[in-house]
Amino acid sequence: MWSLLAVASLISAFGTTHGFLGKVASESPEAHMNINQMISYWGYPSEEYEVVTEDGYILGIFRIPHGKKNSENKDAGYDVWLGNSRGNTWSRRNLYYSPDSVEFWAFSFDEMAKYDLPATIDFIVKKTGQEKIHYVGHSQGTTIGFIAFSTNPTLARRIKTFYALAPVATVKYATSLLTKLSLIPSPLFKIIFGNRIFLPHNFFYGFLGTEVCSRELMDLLCSNALFIMCGFDSKNLNTSRFDVYLAHNPAGTSVQDVLHWAQAARSGKFQAFDWGSPFQNMKHYNQRTPPYYNVTAMSVPIAVWNGGNDILADPHDVNILLPKLSNLIYHKEILPYNHLDFIWAINAPQEVYNEMVSMMSEDKE
Repeated sequence: MWSLLAVASLISAFGTTHGFLGKVASESPEAHMNINQMISYWGYPSEEYEVVTEDGYILGIFRIPHGKKNSENKDAGYDVWLGNSRGNTWSRRNLYYSPDSVEFWAFSFDEMAKYDLPATIDFIVKKTGQEKIHYVGHSQGTTIGFIAFSTNPTLARRIKTFYALAPVATVKYATSLLTKLSLIPSPLFKIIFGNRIFLPHNFFYGFLGTEVCSRELMDLLCSNALFIMCGFDSKNLNTSRFDVYLAHNPAGTSVQDVLHWAQAARSGKFQAFDWGSPFQNMKHYNQRTPPYYNVTAMSVPIAVWNGGNDILADPHDVNILLPKLSNLIYHKEILPYNHLDFIWAINAPQEVYNEMVSMMSEDKE
């Protein structure tokens, strides 16, 4: 999104009222909605809950308890829960620390796997009375699944099947512009970005969505800025929904989380966060170096979909991962797909979702 900074400056300089960059596309009302409102907008029931983790983070999670009533369309009718990791827009509170403090942001995907995912799954299991549930993860959502289900056998036994979209364990071969952040030394990175939140969602991104990327002449530039981060697949991107995408994304994470990914890009290893010294690592792990994560130890049945044009979950990294999955039940590579196609490609229902729902229906107990 950095390349769009210049675009915003152009908008400010020339003004948006004179049609300099073309007409504004019809704005979607979802650009100004919260999650519950968006769920209701599409005709589904919605519920909202708070989950408190063992270390005090308060996570907002959302539920679609059943399908549409009186719907003429075929509706699978599953009880769907939408989780949120610490630090994003919907999970930015803690019992002990203010989000203005450095302590609040001292986490990466390690803590999401150790605390957030177990707390969320425990809550869902108790609320629904289900002994086992299906887990669908995308990108970092797969990362925390790999860690949690390989290190927490009790949690793993609660998962029927793990559906992994654009799975990420190692990022040795990733070529995304985001991985270039690994070239910045950690001390300099903290000088540039601080030591709290990274990429908070704010008015600027909403402005990009509703005033910049919604203009006819800016579709190509905005698309290319997105593709530099995630890989190219222009035919599957619905540019008319840029205002919705940018109104809610990025949702924010910690600088430490980004430093963890930079560490992974440099090392090519799937490893816990390096706290910077043998002394600090001893405090956190009781060993001088961060432990490695052993994906092979995960016995949960897993189905994998990855993209041939994904430059974050690069096919080379996925090919290294697949043989380590001891209970791989399905794999499909969609050659045109980039990293984000799994959540908003025009043909995602045909390529991914319908298959996933069919597998779930076959797995009913």
